[in-house]
Amino acid sequence: MEEEESIEEIMRRVRRLEIRARRLASESFSGDYHSSFRGQGLDFDEFREYQPGDEVRFIDWNVSARMQETYIRKFREERELSVILAVDISGSTNYGSDFLSKRERAAEIAALLGFSARYNGDKVGLLLFAKEPVLYLPPAKGGKSVLRAVREILTARPPEEGTSLSAACSFMLQTLKRKGLIFLISDFIDWGFEKPLGSLARHHDVIALPLIDPLEKKLPNVGRVYLRDPESDQEVIVNTSNRNTRMGLEKLSRRYREGLAAFFKKHGIDNAVISTKDDYLASLHRLLKQRAHRRR
Repeated sequence: MEEEESIEEIMRRVRRLEIRARRLASESFSGDYHSSFRGQGLDFDEFREYQPGDEVRFIDWNVSARMQETYIRKFREERELSVILAVDISGSTNYGSDFLSKRERAAEIAALLGFSARYNGDKVGLLLFAKEPVLYLPPAKGGKSVLRAVREILTARPPEEGTSLSAACSFMLQTLKRKGLIFLISDFIDWGFEKPLGSLARHHDVIALPLIDPLEKKLPNVGRVYLRDPESDQEVIVNTSNRNTRMGLEKLSRRYREGLAAFFKKHGIDNAVISTKDDYLASLHRLLKQRAHRRR
């Protein structure tokens, strides 16, 4: 009975996410998405007469000779993209100090991005990973693929503890034959992933969305607390009343986030930090507007 109730609750949660994501995607997000991502090439559209300022290289000399006027080839962008939602479901993403866990926030983000992609005619696929790739759904069109992705993000259980961004990046490099758009949603609590992620960014358009909980930036003064690593089950007692301890942890956290941002910049990986507490739409809007501005 408890299992049935939990399944029903998950489906209710998926439905709530679907309703909100569809509304946001159609009302305020889809336009930013469309203007931010290029298609995979150009398709021929039609011929038209040459006008001053047109690219000379697009003149079609055969048509121009037949028509005895100068004509150019007009192209339109091939819009369809293959979008991969690469989502970290390792133990650390189950943490959340406030209302939502990192994984629940990841499901929200995936729903919004997935429906935005769908409204723009793009295919949506899913990669769930922890220590190894856990589930891969190839890119497909339609709302059902997005809903299944959201459901899998909320319910999938990795077979073993740990996180390997390297394994996830290597899998995508081997699996994705055409250039795709990859949203990498993770708390990036891992190491040694720089080389494979850099290689992935050279072959695909990678958008990094680091998940962070407010307590990972700043610990409150609440006395002695047990801190448990959700992936190794190791526990440690931390005296949060000690100012030096709090400052030291804040400094380590800040340095790691600064190092991650520097890595993204070095490899040309666009990114937006996603908080489990604060509004994420502002961060995503800012990211997409920056990309759209570069396109212009």
